[in-house]
Amino acid sequence: MHVSIVPAALLGLAARAAAIDPLVIKGSKFFNSKSGEQFFIKGVDYQPDITSTSQIRDPLADKAGCTRDLPFLKDLGVNAIRVYQTEPFGNHDDCMNMLADAGIYVMLDLSTPTETINRASPAYDADLLGYYQQKIDAFGKYDNTFAFLAGNEVANAANNTDASAFVKAAIRDTKAYIKSQGLSIPVGYATNDDAAIRWQMQTYFDCGSDDERADYYGLNVYEWCGDEATYVTSGYADIVKNYTNWDIPVILTEYGCNAIRPRTFPEVAAIYGNNMTEIFSGGFVYEYVEEDNNYGLVTVKGSSGSKTEDYDNFKKALAAVKPSGVKMSSYKASGKQQDCPKVGTQYDWLASSTLPPTPSNATCECMMKSLSCVAKQTTMPTSTKDLATFGEKVGNIFGTVCGSIDCGDVNTDASNGTYGKYSGCNAVQRVSWVMNAWYLNERRVDGSCDFDGFATTADPSLSSDSSCSDQKDSSSSKGSNSDGSDSQDDSTSGASRAAISAAAAAIIAAAVF
Repeated sequence: MHVSIVPAALLGLAARAAAIDPLVIKGSKFFNSKSGEQFFIKGVDYQPDITSTSQIRDPLADKAGCTRDLPFLKDLGVNAIRVYQTEPFGNHDDCMNMLADAGIYVMLDLSTPTETINRASPAYDADLLGYYQQKIDAFGKYDNTFAFLAGNEVANAANNTDASAFVKAAIRDTKAYIKSQGLSIPVGYATNDDAAIRWQMQTYFDCGSDDERADYYGLNVYEWCGDEATYVTSGYADIVKNYTNWDIPVILTEYGCNAIRPRTFPEVAAIYGNNMTEIFSGGFVYEYVEEDNNYGLVTVKGSSGSKTEDYDNFKKALAAVKPSGVKMSSYKASGKQQDCPKVGTQYDWLASSTLPPTPSNATCECMMKSLSCVAKQTTMPTSTKDLATFGEKVGNIFGTVCGSIDCGDVNTDASNGTYGKYSGCNAVQRVSWVMNAWYLNERRVDGSCDFDGFATTADPSLSSDSSCSDQKDSSSSKGSNSDGSDSQDDSTSGASRAAISAAAAAIIAAAVF
């Protein structure tokens, strides 16, 4: 059972969620921790817009939306939902308890479009880790939170697989945090199952020590299209073959091709049939709510919902399957852990097995105290326009300075497994380090700490940064703002995060690295 410290005022609500038995992993399978029965996920991907106007798209903080959707979820017969975007700042008791009462488990993506690792120019800093920790705090108290995802399709081609090293570091650090909180919720990764990098991806997230590899692995697969396809012609047989004798659970985190409509979901019989249940633990159909991409089971409008033409077909397909599993007590795990893939363009793989270090606020704050030239701006911009302007300035500064001065302390090379001691600091802190390096290189001459008004001189409280890399965060640290102050778990900071578009965030990442 998950263990966490819950405020007294919430004990009554939280206790209701305990009516559902937590799930556990043994070997390559999920089990009910109380009954010992194998658990097969009969799920749906769930990300409706919230019913009230807000910048934060958090359906599990929207009681009205959950009240609207729960009858549909129960009628469909699903036992789990995957939610892509939530925030740690709202109250999730109503939705999580309603779902628990209905016997529905929840898988949560830790990232959001603005709080994520960018595949084009990957970075992993203390603020992002702090945000993930806040989300774990917000949802770890619910027994129907059965899994977290530390990334979704972050690497999607051979030339950006170096981003996987940063995702795997996030898996390592969130697993460590979960353990430190007395919880036992698994952390996994979901891939787009690109054939060119399929084997490299799945082995990379399974290799290495137990504290850094994924607890389970998810596939987003859309290969079975229409009634004419079969288990073999759809490619499902090849996918399943790739995971023969795997040592961690494998699930379909997305499935449901819509090239032929209406969808009749013939793949459901295979997913929960003898061909797949020995290796796969079920999956999540994409998706609950109807959007422009025409994958939805339910059309949502305000406080009401209506069935699409796919709804009854999926309900019928799901009701027809009764997967047969094993008891946990009699199951003998026999899967084999994989070796890490070789690194190099000739192997279509660019991520070293040497991961970025755990980012530390204390290290970055210490470094900032040693600088004589810093950014005037102490916090990250919150509007798209301001963030784009900031990113352009940062990019110009890095390009100018790092062309003539070694910036290794703030840069990364995931292919070689080398990470600067301040590469885990946020963008304001890293660009401050770069400007200070230039200032010192120019022997502090007038004007060398200006950068067109972007920088200002400072009186350092430390004579050097020699001890900074040894600084460690306290167990209560949950990320920081760019000036080193503690971030606040309130709706304002959540809204400001959501206001930053993914495109603008990419500008920052591309500028810094």
